[in-house]
Amino acid sequence: MFRMLSCFDLEPEADFETFQAEYMEFVEDMRRLGLVESTGPIGQRRSDTPMDTDDERGHQYFVITNFCDRAQVDAAYDYIRGQREPGNAIHRSVYAKVVNPVFICWEDAAKPGQ
Repeated sequence: MFRMLSCFDLEPEADFETFQAEYMEFVEDMRRLGLVESTGPIGQRRSDTPMDTDDERGHQYFVITNFCDRAQVDAAYDYIRGQREPGNAIHRSVYAKVVNPVFICWEDAAKPGQ
């Protein structure tokens, strides 16, 4: 599985519930097109615990998106970069509410013996 962690803040005037609904609509469009497998819930950072040791980033929100493999994530990137519909309008709306985005990608390590 190929995964992407999105770290971000929201524009001060952005409503979280509206943002979340639009994000889920965007991911569902991408899923129907075969460009994403799934996403998790949007999480809000809780840095007031000693388990949170990241002093480099102050992002408030995080979400993980799951892709079946590198080819799917590259196809999703090409689709978004191409600004094609049906996903472009909702992606623009979601992305317009985001500030300070950082995207981190990784692939699950193979299990021992594979």
